[in-house]
Amino acid sequence: MRIAVAGGTGTVGRYVVAIARERGHNVVSLSRAEGVDLITGRGLDQALQGADTVIDVSGVQVLSTKKAVDFFTSATQNLVAAGKKAGVTHHVVLSIVGIDKANSGLYAGKLVQEDEVRHGGVPWTILRSTQFHEFVPMSIKAASVGPLVFVPTMVTQPVAAKEVAAALVDAAEAGPKGRLPDLGGPRTEQLKDLVSAYLAKTGKKKRIIPLRVPGPMGTAMRTGALIPAPGSAVGRQTFQEWLDALDAA
Repeated sequence: MRIAVAGGTGTVGRYVVAIARERGHNVVSLSRAEGVDLITGRGLDQALQGADTVIDVSGVQVLSTKKAVDFFTSATQNLVAAGKKAGVTHHVVLSIVGIDKANSGLYAGKLVQEDEVRHGGVPWTILRSTQFHEFVPMSIKAASVGPLVFVPTMVTQPVAAKEVAAALVDAAEAGPKGRLPDLGGPRTEQLKDLVSAYLAKTGKKKRIIPLRVPGPMGTAMRTGALIPAPGSAVGRQTFQEWLDALDAA
């Protein structure tokens, strides 16, 4: 199978590319660094030539709801249209657990992305996952001010990015299935505990400042609305196991 991976150089995308290649698929990675721009459409037609399946793990790091919605609207419309033109028969997209319960920022953008895929005219599969283990160092970097790091009060169930990638390749191989069961990690955690463990592991000296996020998003974060429902798919690697594995990386 020829698989095009949108966002193939990102946190999950690089694993998707590697796993799909290990399984014998012909894989092309789509990113700006590789000459493909989802927003302008530059390079898309050429990159998708001969592709059977698209796996979209593209993303944008913004807090603005408008910017997130604009990005995912344009990127998804361009990707689906180019896929139809190229004869793509399966569009797989990675989304986020709980986005319909906290419709703002990135989550609002992902809701729009899902809607564009459902109505785009290409048979589709959507997999929602929780935050990745790698989300913790990313959030520390984004929320640090000098020796302080502001950590939202959040119940989370982090999952390994590599396991999410494997699930996406499984989905590509299985063919269009619509909305798949959500995927989360094996343990429910408090984000502040994960941040504390990561700081201790890496020897970073920062003071954690709890942050109560306002509005529906904050409520969803605090109440556990952003973790999978019972009966969802569950990953294997715990956050602590991921931390321990950093020594060998």
